[in-house]
Amino acid sequence: MSASLKESLQLQLLEMEMVFSMFPNQGEVKLEDVNALTNIKRYLEGTREALPPNIEFVISLQIEEPKVTIDLQVTMPHSYPYVALQLFARSSELDRQQQLLLNQGLTSYIGTFDPGELCVCAAIQWLQDNSASYFLNRKLVCEPSTQAKPVKNTFLRMWIYSHHIYQQDLRKKILEVGKRLDVTGFCMTGKPGIICVEGFKDHCEEFWHTIRYPSWKHISCKHAESVETEGDGKDLRLFHSFEELLLEAHGDYGLRNDYHMNLGQFLEFLKKHKREHVFQILFGIESKSSES
Repeated sequence: MSASLKESLQLQLLEMEMVFSMFPNQGEVKLEDVNALTNIKRYLEGTREALPPNIEFVISLQIEEPKVTIDLQVTMPHSYPYVALQLFARSSELDRQQQLLLNQGLTSYIGTFDPGELCVCAAIQWLQDNSASYFLNRKLVCEPSTQAKPVKNTFLRMWIYSHHIYQQDLRKKILEVGKRLDVTGFCMTGKPGIICVEGFKDHCEEFWHTIRYPSWKHISCKHAESVETEGDGKDLRLFHSFEELLLEAHGDYGLRNDYHMNLGQFLEFLKKHKREHVFQILFGIESKSSES
């Protein structure tokens, strides 16, 4: 264990103590893995060899005026606070546009912190102090300024890996979320399961958080591509819609739904979209052409 990793994990445990002291009531802080903090302590003590998963949790914030609830979803990468914290705030009382604006404001604020600074508690305070205006103005229609300058947006493409994607309900949810948001890409079902989602950063992050929560654990974003754009991002897209990708499968290994996808076909699919290099990122092996 490197000294920098040890320091990062120690700081994360310290910040979690502060979070629990701020929200002592049961249910206010929900850990994705209830053993996450214990496993990190064991890792730091040397009684656990494997690096534990990231700390992930949701905080339910009660805003007084107006009386609404904001769920703040937090992921602490292993090297946080020396790398960026992953945050996403959502509320059923906000429409999608206002929710995106709220997260843009939160992300912009957190971006002012220097590497090494803890910022979960600061993010909570910012939401408590600044979120009211997003709710109060959610029904107002803003007239565009005739002198408005082009707005720069971040176009993002995420390559997501899952051990498998079988369940019909989950597949339906992924497609519904992809079509509801302004994103394109695909979902390859089977074993392994691969999802590619592309679009504006806020839309992709909302997609990512929506499909993961509350209980999808064996899933990770293996690779992300981003670029700044002033346009609608249409020329940057590899795909025209968000669809399910169906490839040939190999056997069932004695289980009705335990089928392995034809990775040779998947490689050819990536080549067609000029993303052959992603194959090695996803699977950790050199790409080879599929056999005829």
